[in-house]
This record gives sequence, C-alpha cells and structure tokens, in this order.
Amino acid sequence: MAITDNNNPFSMSTMSNALQHIPFSKGVSGSIPPPGFAPRSSSTVADTRSNSLFNVMTSGKGLAQFKDIISKSDRKELQLMASLLTSDSDYFMEVVRNINGSRRVQKLLGISDAVDALFYPAILRRFYHVVTDKYASYVVIRAMLVFDQKKQYVMYEHLLHHALDIARNQYGCIALNEVITDADDPFYRNLLLDVVARNALYLSNDPSGNFVVQHVLALYDLRCTHNVGVSLHGHCVDLSFKKYGSYIVEKLLDTEESMAVVVVELLECERGRLTRLARNEFGSFVVVKALKITQGMNRVDLFRGLVQKLMPVRHLLVRSHGSNIVNFLESTI
Repeated sequence: MAITDNNNPFSMSTMSNALQHIPFSKGVSGSIPPPGFAPRSSSTVADTRSNSLFNVMTSGKGLAQFKDIISKSDRKELQLMASLLTSDSDYFMEVVRNINGSRRVQKLLGISDAVDALFYPAILRRFYHVVTDKYASYVVIRAMLVFDQKKQYVMYEHLLHHALDIARNQYGCIALNEVITDADDPFYRNLLLDVVARNALYLSNDPSGNFVVQHVLALYDLRCTHNVGVSLHGHCVDLSFKKYGSYIVEKLLDTEESMAVVVVELLECERGRLTRLARNEFGSFVVVKALKITQGMNRVDLFRGLVQKLMPVRHLLVRSHGSNIVNFLESTI
C-alpha cells in the first residue's frame, strides 16, 4: 500500500503539523547558565503535547528523508523546529538521548546562527547530563565543531568546570577525548590537557578516567606528556601491576623524557618487587618494553641497569608471565 502524506512521518505535511501543534512550554529562559548550574526539575511534558515532532526526530526510519526535509525547509521553518525542540529541557533531553534523535539534532546544528542560538542554551542548561549520555554526548561534540567562537568558549568553560566528573564517566570520557582531539583553540586545548595532566594519578586509577590519560599521551604533546610524567612520578610501578595502569606506563615509555621517569623508578624498585612485577600478567609487558625502548634509544646506562637487575632473577620468571623477559635477556647474552 502506498504511503500517503497523512501516514508518512517524514512528509512535509506531517512536519508542518508537528510544528504547528506542539506548544511552547512557559517560563523557559534563554539566558546562559554559568558552569556548575543545576537546573530545577521542569514540569513533565504536558500530556496534551503532540508527539508528532518527537516521532519525526526519533523514528528508526527515514534519516535520508529527514535530511531531504531539512534541505527543503526555509529558515523560518528550521528555526521553529529548533524552538520547539528546545523549549522544554526535559523534552529536549528525551530527544537527544535517543540515538536517532541525537543524530538528527546533530544535522540541525550549524545550519544557521539562529538555529544554533536556540540549541546553545538548551545544551548548557543540561550540560553535564548531555555530555555524559551515550547518545546525547555526540550533540556536544558536534556543537563544539560548528558553533561560533563565542559559544565554543563558553562551552569550553563548562567542560573545564566539569572535566574530572566527565572524565570519570563511561560516556563522558569518550566525549572529552573527542573534544580534546578536535580542539583548534590552543589556549583551551592546553587548559584541558593541563587538567588531565594535573590529575593524572587520580584519573589513572579510575575505570573511565584512565582512558582520558591514555588518550592525551597518545597525542604526543611533549608538554602534556612531561606533566603527566611528573604527576605519576613514584607511582609507575604501582600502576604497572594493573591492566589499564600498565597501558598508561607503556605509553610513557614511548617518549624519551617520560621514559626516563619510568625506568629510573624500575631501577630504584626493590628487587623482590621488581621480580613480582616482571612475573605479573600486566607488569611483564611494562618491563620488557622498558628493556626494548632503552636498547632502541641507545640509553646504555638505563638498559644495562635493567639487565643487571633482572639477570639474577631470570630463573624465577621462566614459568610465569615473565617468560618474554627471559627470552629477551638471553638474546642479549
């Protein structure tokens, strides 16, 4: 049976009806909340409100048709759509927390300054909840790419204010990593990197935060890597015993400046503890990488120091996770 305009959720007439029959919520301010603002719970979306626009935004079908509708809508229609989507904070959150709703809101961002001006305060009113949601967080990532500089700066301030909590959230850490990667403003990029570096030990011991530390180290920003190394000085051995902590220590070994921090700590480590680390399922990878890196970088002093410390205990490593270390040591004889 052919789909008519009346039962096609993506027809222009359906869109028009959606725009005309969804009333604005009263009392919603367009002012920009400061970082840390906690909104009062708004009233539940009225039962009388039409679900048409919500269905258009969240339907699992018709993404291509939605794009077509957007391309054919004039400025006034797009602005009205944005107004309706953002007129109530709870309603807005329901849309962007939906995978399809998030994708379609992302398509609307950057279309015009007028549309962005409506989405901007809506995002900021629930900033932490948006940026830490599985799907809504991509709205923030997109907004940081397409909003004008003034709006971006305010959003950066919100990110900085909530940075540690965002980094420790399973979805927030992904969003924060994306924003740091895409940041084209050196001032705010460095501020974000500094927050991560200063709190590297705290974040390294967090199930989500450690991914942020790994990410900034993978950017090979020498200043940031140095600062992370300073923050983790004296804690590298402890971290090496842990799965994700060992990943961070291995990344520190990739840069010569921070490599020395790790290797010196291994050399200063009591031999019994170093043996336990070398036998550990995660620590063994740190130790063998330290050997390979110091050899490859021609840091003879550090390389010989490690070899001399490990040779007397290599027999204890044979039947353990340290067998790879034994193989390497014997290849140097």
